[in-house]
Amino acid sequence: MRLVLATMRHETNTFSPLPTPLGAFGPKSGAKAVDIYRGTNNPIAAYIDIAEREGAEYVVPLIANASPSGAVDQAAFDEMAGSICDAVRQGCDGVMLDLHGAMVTEDHDDGEGELLRLIRAVAPEVPIAVALDFHTNLSAVMVANATVITGYCTYPHIDMAETGRRAGETLVRAMRGEVRPVMLWHSLPMLTHMLRQTPLVQPMKDIMNRAMAAEAAGEVLNASVFGGFPLADIPHVGLGAVVVGDGDAAAAGGLLDELMDEAWRRRGDFVFEIEPVAVSLARARELDGGPVILVDHGDNCGAGGPQDNMEVLEEVLRLGLEDVAAGPIWDPESVARMIDAGVGAEVSLQLGGKTDSPMLDLAGRPLAVSGTVRCITDGRFIVTGPMATGSPMNMGRTAVLRAGGVDIVVSERRHEPFDTGCFTHAGIDPAAKRYVLIKSRQHFRAGFGPIAKHVVLVAGPGVCSSDYSAFPFKNLRRPIYPLDPDASRNA
Repeated sequence: MRLVLATMRHETNTFSPLPTPLGAFGPKSGAKAVDIYRGTNNPIAAYIDIAEREGAEYVVPLIANASPSGAVDQAAFDEMAGSICDAVRQGCDGVMLDLHGAMVTEDHDDGEGELLRLIRAVAPEVPIAVALDFHTNLSAVMVANATVITGYCTYPHIDMAETGRRAGETLVRAMRGEVRPVMLWHSLPMLTHMLRQTPLVQPMKDIMNRAMAAEAAGEVLNASVFGGFPLADIPHVGLGAVVVGDGDAAAAGGLLDELMDEAWRRRGDFVFEIEPVAVSLARARELDGGPVILVDHGDNCGAGGPQDNMEVLEEVLRLGLEDVAAGPIWDPESVARMIDAGVGAEVSLQLGGKTDSPMLDLAGRPLAVSGTVRCITDGRFIVTGPMATGSPMNMGRTAVLRAGGVDIVVSERRHEPFDTGCFTHAGIDPAAKRYVLIKSRQHFRAGFGPIAKHVVLVAGPGVCSSDYSAFPFKNLRRPIYPLDPDASRNA
C-alpha cells in the first residue's frame, strides 16, 4: 500500500488586509515534517500513525499551515497544490489530506475544492480522505471529489488528531473493501456568529452530540457538523453537515435531514448580540476574584485579524485596571525597540495600530504608552494544553512591557492565545493575575478556560467583529439568515 499524506490549511478572512504568501505557510515536507508532527494533536499525525500501523509506504510532500489572513496568493496555492499532485502522479493507492475548509485564493473562492479537483484530474479513481476544520464552508466540489470527509467536533479544536483518525480509518476500510462510503451533505443559508457556534453549549451542543452518537453507534460511518466560517464573502458560506453512510444513502440522508432541520429551527440562537467595550469592562471591574479573562474578539488573528488594534487595551489602561497580563500584541517595530533598549530600560512606544483595514474603513491607531522592559524571549514554546498538544509555537522575538499595572506581551509574529505558553514562556503566570486580556474568540477556552474564574467577552473593533452590519458583503448567496430574516431553509 502506498499513501500520500499532506496538510494544506488556511482559514481565509476575505476582509482581512493581511496578505498570505507562500512563506506564511512555513511549508515542510518529507522526514523532517514527519518528525515535527508525529505524535501531535493534528490530523496529519493520525494519518502517519495509520500508515505506519498498516505497514504502508507513504510520502509527505507538504505540511503547510498559515495563520488566518486575507486571500491566499495564487502562486503560493499553485506551488503547494502542485507538490501534492506531483506526489499523487507518481502513483499511490490512497490520499489522506489535512485541510481547513475555508481557503479562498486570489482566483478561487473554494481552495479545497480546487485542490481536490486537481488531484482527481491526475488520479480519477484514487480514494481520498479529507479531515476538515469545524469552520468549513462546505461546497459541492469538495464533496464530489472526496471519498470520505470528517470534521472537528469541538471548538476549541481539541480533537484534531481524532478527526484525522476518523477519516483515515474509514478510508483504509474502504480500500480493503470492508465498507462502501456514500456521502450526503447539505449547507444551510445561515451566517452564524462564531461566538454562538461552539458544541460546548447550546444551540450546537446536542446537534453535534447527535452526530457523534450516530457515528459511535455505527448508524453511519461518519457524521460531521460544520459551524461555517462567516467572515468570507463567498457564495458557499453556511452551517453544514456531511454524513458518510456504508452503501446506504437512506440512513445517511435521514440523519442529515435530522441535523439540518434542528439547526435551522434554532437559527435565531446562533446570533450573538454585542455590547459596547466600556460596558463590558465596567462589568468586569465588579467581578470578584480572578483571573477575569477579558476576550477581545473583534481583532483575533485566529480569524484573520491583525492582532494590533489597541482600543480595548487603551480602555483597560484608562480605567487603571491593576494586575493585568495582556497580549500578544503584534508589533515587530516595538519589539525591536525594546530589544535595543534591553531588559530594565524605560521606553516610550507607539504600540500597535500599524495596520489599516480598508474594507471595514478602519484606520490603524497606535497607542502611546511608556513603561519598563521586563523580559525578552525568542517567542518559542511547546503547546501543553489540549489544543494542538505538543506542537511547536513560534511567536518570533517577543518582549514584555510593564506599563502601570499591565504586563503587555508584544511579538514579532501574530499568535492567537489558545495556550497559556504565550505568557508562561515569558515568565508571566496568567493564573496568578487579576485580569488577562487576550485577543481570541473560543480557542482561548482550551488553555485559559481551566484557570478562568470569570470570562468577559469584549467586542473591540476589527475584521473579526460579530457586527455583520459593518461588513460590505457582496458575494454571499442571498437570502441568508440573519442578514435576511425571512430567508427560507432551502434558499
